[in-house]
Amino acid sequence: MSEIISLLDAAHAAVHADPENETLRLRFFERLADGEMFLLLEREAQGEVLEPRVFDLEDGRFVLVFDREERLAGFTGGIAPYAALPGRVIAGLLKGQGIGLGVNLGVGRSEMLLPPEAMDWLAETLEEAPQEVQDLPEHFHAPKVPEGLVAGLDGKLARAGGLASGALLAAVTYRGGRRGHMLAFLDAAPGAEAALARAASEALVFSGIEAGELDVAFLHSADPAAVAMARLALRFDLPAPEQPTQPGAPGMDPKRPPRLV
Repeated sequence: MSEIISLLDAAHAAVHADPENETLRLRFFERLADGEMFLLLEREAQGEVLEPRVFDLEDGRFVLVFDREERLAGFTGGIAPYAALPGRVIAGLLKGQGIGLGVNLGVGRSEMLLPPEAMDWLAETLEEAPQEVQDLPEHFHAPKVPEGLVAGLDGKLARAGGLASGALLAAVTYRGGRRGHMLAFLDAAPGAEAALARAASEALVFSGIEAGELDVAFLHSADPAAVAMARLALRFDLPAPEQPTQPGAPGMDPKRPPRLV
């Protein structure tokens, strides 16, 4: 049977092939943050409380995650307690704990040890919130942005199903002469603005563009500004919302993250 190469495997292989490429390293961490990871536990979760199994290794203390259930079972040799969590949630839980992350140890091509400092950096990067500004657009133009940012936005927005009907990316000139690029979300769901703005901010950060800026706006499809943008903007269509398969799973509610013991 041929081995299945996961998205995390591919991102890790790209970094291994060009270890000095910062953009590839950023993409690996983005994949780790956005993917569902299976965290090995000491025992079954008790409500919102998780007790990860901690391993004392030569390089320090680590908890273990796997990007597929089969890989976790391959490591443990059978059934073992685990929690399926987004990588970003696990990074937040480990922040400041002095505990690193072992990824796919012994069972995957993306096998690696990430030290506590790497997890602290990832958690802090994901916590950065976009700043709110007030500027009045005067003219829109065709966008001119690196392909890496377009790919990053496409990946992020593909996982934002149901939060908006779509998004438009265009260059913009504001009153006063400031120029930049605007990503306008169309028909955003009530309360989804913060999540959408954060997704755009992360796409910019993980694209590797130095000193890059991307303004975010929220418009209705029939707004004159949206109509004007649509004539020359790059459009992103967001997928239909997915139905949650485990509404009570620990860590899936951002307002109630699981607790480690």
